[in-house]
Amino acid sequence: MSDLLESIFGLGGKVAVVFGGTGELCGAMAEGMARAGAEVVLVGRSREKADARLQRIEDAGGRGYFIAVDLSCKAGIEAVLDEVLERSGQVDILINGAGANSPTPFFEIEEEEFDWIFAVNMKAVFLTCQVFGEYLVDRGRGGSIINVGSMSGMIPLSRVFTYSATKASLHNLSRNLAREWAPSKVRVNTVVPGFFPAEQNRRVLTEDRVKAILGHTPMKRFGEAGELIGATLLLASDKAGSFITGAEIVVDGGFSAMTI
Repeated sequence: MSDLLESIFGLGGKVAVVFGGTGELCGAMAEGMARAGAEVVLVGRSREKADARLQRIEDAGGRGYFIAVDLSCKAGIEAVLDEVLERSGQVDILINGAGANSPTPFFEIEEEEFDWIFAVNMKAVFLTCQVFGEYLVDRGRGGSIINVGSMSGMIPLSRVFTYSATKASLHNLSRNLAREWAPSKVRVNTVVPGFFPAEQNRRVLTEDRVKAILGHTPMKRFGEAGELIGATLLLASDKAGSFITGAEIVVDGGFSAMTI
């Protein structure tokens, strides 16, 4: 069985670039890919967090390194691609998971905050898909892009107005690119986490909100970061996920299936 799983889900010889890889969720996704054989590049702001994750990856026999990035401009993202190509020789998998959030009530949202959240959650993904997508399309060997969406991008949720709008845009962008790049064997999919406690949502997880979330989640608990690894490997593998593009893989403990 292990040989079969390796042949389907193994990522040996692949290079995965993970924007937001210093965070809790994308860090776990990166670690899972490293355990499956990929060399992982953690792209983010915190070298301290990256070093801790890279140590876990190395302890498990994996390989990876960290690159700091300025996501506010295309040049910074192009520099990341150039460095990865110089150090690793290729890119096969791109994960877009950097994110920002705010619980500001709708009438109190300032333009500056609105622009900031869109810049991180949407514009940065647009730019990374432009830069890395062009590389993947032009090289002619296909590849996998996994954008990290949100339940609030599918179902409007309270108290995260701008965040919800950015994630809905990201879901739409993913489907558009999946259609455009399918002839080039570049697959674009969205992983949609339900409620996973992470840095960007801790401020909105009040006691009342936690109670409401768990009451609406059939599994009656939050997700754990490692529970995103299975979906990641499915979409990252050019064998397991060879015919999957434009999909939204929901990992939510049944939250989206609950009505009354």
